[in-house]
Amino acid sequence: MFKKTLILLIFFTFSLFSNVMVGAEETVKYFPLLKGKRVALVVNQSSLIGGEYLVDRLLREQIKVVKIFAPEHGFRGTADAGEHLKSGVDQETGLPIISLYGKHKKPTKRDLKDIDVLVFDIQDVGVRFYTYLSTLHYIMEAGAESHIPVIVLDRPNPNGNRIDGEVLNLKYKSFVGMHPVPTLYGMTIGEYAKMINGEGWLKGHKKANLTVIPLVNYTHDTSYSLPVKPSPNLPNDLSIYLYPSLAFFEGTVFSAGRGTTKQFQLYGDPHYKKHHYAFTPISREGAKYPKHKGKKCYGVDLSLEPMVSGAGINLSYLLDAYKNYPNKKKFFLRNHFIDKLSGSSKLRRQVLAGKSSKTIKKSWQKGLKKFKAIRKKYLIYP
Repeated sequence: MFKKTLILLIFFTFSLFSNVMVGAEETVKYFPLLKGKRVALVVNQSSLIGGEYLVDRLLREQIKVVKIFAPEHGFRGTADAGEHLKSGVDQETGLPIISLYGKHKKPTKRDLKDIDVLVFDIQDVGVRFYTYLSTLHYIMEAGAESHIPVIVLDRPNPNGNRIDGEVLNLKYKSFVGMHPVPTLYGMTIGEYAKMINGEGWLKGHKKANLTVIPLVNYTHDTSYSLPVKPSPNLPNDLSIYLYPSLAFFEGTVFSAGRGTTKQFQLYGDPHYKKHHYAFTPISREGAKYPKHKGKKCYGVDLSLEPMVSGAGINLSYLLDAYKNYPNKKKFFLRNHFIDKLSGSSKLRRQVLAGKSSKTIKKSWQKGLKKFKAIRKKYLIYP
C-alpha cells in the first residue's frame, strides 16, 4: 500500500510541472480496441497511467488482461542489467509473467496462442543500446507472424532532440543494437516502431498490424523529466543525459558508476590515479556484481555536469580515460563489447590510433545524414 501511495505522490508532483499526456492516458483512443479481447501487456515499472500501473487500470476497467511480458530488468524493474530472468506469476494480480530476458527474447507461438492483441507500454530513453528497443522489435515480429495486432502507447524521449553517434553496421547486430540507427536517434518509441515497420526490419520483411497511440502536447524539443526511473541504473535526468556518452565504458575496464549512487554520472578505475576523486562500488539493487566491487576506484565525478539541450555524445570522457590509463593494452575488454555498443569496430580502432574527438565525430556525419532522411518519414511530432 505504501509503495502505491508513493508512486501516486511522485506522479502527481511530476504532473504539476508537465502538460504532456502520454499515450496510456489517451484511453478513449485505445480502450475500445481492447474491449472483449484477450490482452497481453509488455510493461514494466514505467507503465503508468494517471499514477496507477497500467495493468491495474485495465483490470479495473474489466479489460481481460491474460498475461504480462517482461523485458530486461523485469516487470518491477529491479533486476541487474544482463541478468537472465525466470517467468513466474505476479503476486498482486495473479497474472502469469513471461520473461523476454531469459530463455527466449521473442514470444513463442505457445506464448501467443490465447492472445488477441499485444500492448507495448515501456519508457525508452532514446539510446540505441537500451534493450527495450530490441524487445519492441521482437514483439512486433511475433505479432506479425501470428497475425496479432500490436498497440504501442507512446511515451516521450527524454533525449528527444539529440541525434548523434555512429550508425550501426549490421555486421555488429546484437540485442544491444538491432537496427542501422545512430547511438542517439531522436525519436519516441512510437515513432521508432513505425520506422521498424516501414523500413522492413522485421524478419522476412513482414509488417506488424501496428497502432501507435500518440502523445499530446509534445514536440522533440519538449523538456521532459521522467516520473519513474526507466531502469535501476538510470536514477535521474543527468544519468539519462550522460548515458549515451558513459555507456561506452561498459566495454572497457572502467566503471561507469554501477554499484554507487551516481550511476552513469562518474567514471573511474583502481589504477586511474591521476584524479583525486574516489568511489567504491558495492552490491546494490540492480547491480549485484558491479565492476570493481569493493575496490577503491579513482576517477571523475560528473554529477554537476550541465545538461545542454540538443548536445551530442561527449567523447572526451572515453578519450581522457584511455590517454591516462597506465596499461592501454588492457583498456578495452577482450570480448570487444565496445564494438557492439558503438556499432562497429571503428570507434575502438580510432581510440587506439589516438584520433581526436573532432576526427571521430566527422566520420559519423555521412551515416547521420542518411539516417536523418529516413527518420523524417516516421516522425509524429515536430
